[in-house]
Amino acid sequence: MTSLVITVTETLRYRGAIGQWSWALHRLSGLGVVLFLVLHVIDTSWAVFWPGLYEEAIASYQSPLFTIGEFGLVAAVVYHAFNGLRIVFFDYKPHLWRHQQRAAQIVLLATLVVLAPVFLLMFGHVLDFYRSAPQVLPLTEVLRAQLVFLPGFIAAIVAAVILSGLHGLVAGGGEAAASVQGSRSERFWWSFMRVSSLLILPLVFGHLGVMHVLQGVFDITAQGHDVVGTGLVNESGTAVEFVAARWNLLVGGVAVWRVYDFALLALVVAHGFNGLRYVLTDYTSHSPLLRRASVYLCMLGAVTLLLLGVGALLGTIDETAIEMGVAAMERLHAAP
Repeated sequence: MTSLVITVTETLRYRGAIGQWSWALHRLSGLGVVLFLVLHVIDTSWAVFWPGLYEEAIASYQSPLFTIGEFGLVAAVVYHAFNGLRIVFFDYKPHLWRHQQRAAQIVLLATLVVLAPVFLLMFGHVLDFYRSAPQVLPLTEVLRAQLVFLPGFIAAIVAAVILSGLHGLVAGGGEAAASVQGSRSERFWWSFMRVSSLLILPLVFGHLGVMHVLQGVFDITAQGHDVVGTGLVNESGTAVEFVAARWNLLVGGVAVWRVYDFALLALVVAHGFNGLRYVLTDYTSHSPLLRRASVYLCMLGAVTLLLLGVGALLGTIDETAIEMGVAAMERLHAAP
């Protein structure tokens, strides 16, 4: 906790050093993306496992609170991606480090240049939606719906601390020997973060372009609206049918959107949670128990999301699931 306080106070006190602000923004934007990733993977899996809950989740995303959050998410992704490229470039070209301040300024400028038209297009979707006088969930209902995630977060933290304690008891004096193997592992993950960032970039930007700019979160439940990238129409106007149309599309016998989403899921989960591990272990270095717990927490989170995501991608969304989605939509619209 002391380390975290020092980081915040020193970042605010630091004057005229854009490198420090870039470092802080990179971490904050990464943490924001990881938080959204957790929510997004879990609720998208509901399209397969609990269609009614998925409709409720999308209804929350179409509320004013999440509408504002969507703009923040896109800004975080774009900045994090561009700044990640800056980091990769200077890692492999250290002799050019003297230009890092100019590069950080270019990252900020590129972020603004990209976000200007993107936000304009996104705002068009927002205006179209709210001009139709939609029935949106009240803020209290939206916040209450997010509480369903809280027990899972608490359980993961408790499990991580317990596993860390057991690890300490079993390892005993063997921790020092394990550090040699750990250093090899760290070299691998250092390289993975750089390579994966390059692989993720087109996938993430493609996803943002399709789901937040061309389509828009409000079009997911627009009855009779085209499902972008499929040539199909969402006849029921449910989020469940929207996901079914994408995932069931076959091109040459290949479910192209399932393959795309699998590649995105695997890379982003591994990259995101390893980045989270870096952040958490930085602020728990004073305590071996908490440091190990941070590692276990990230491992638990990554494995859980991968299992849920892959399970959903391998699942089936049939007519029964769509009917359950329709029933859930009717309940939401009938609510006072």
